[in-house]
Amino acid sequence: CTVHTDRGSQFRSRKFVGALHRHSMVGSMGRVGACGDNAAMESFFSLLQKNVLNRHAWTTREELRIAIVTWIERTYHRRRRQDGLGRLTPIEYETIMTTTATQAA
Repeated sequence: CTVHTDRGSQFRSRKFVGALHRHSMVGSMGRVGACGDNAAMESFFSLLQKNVLNRHAWTTREELRIAIVTWIERTYHRRRRQDGLGRLTPIEYETIMTTTATQAA
């Protein structure tokens, strides 16, 4: 698991870095002065918060994990059009790029 953060001092602290290592996670930080670096992830997590996390009280981590994966696979990847992909969904974009690459080969 990769945890992407901004360059805030709380994310560079020994305590935070130690927690990442204890939980077998890798830290990732945006570049200095690149405000758009985190924009895509912040948008994603905002949608995740509104559409999954705030809608139900989860009794187990496994239930929450399944709900998150289901939302990503059924809704986010299949229905949400993204500007960075020419207003295509990730599934549509992947299909076009795979077909184009196959035809080129």
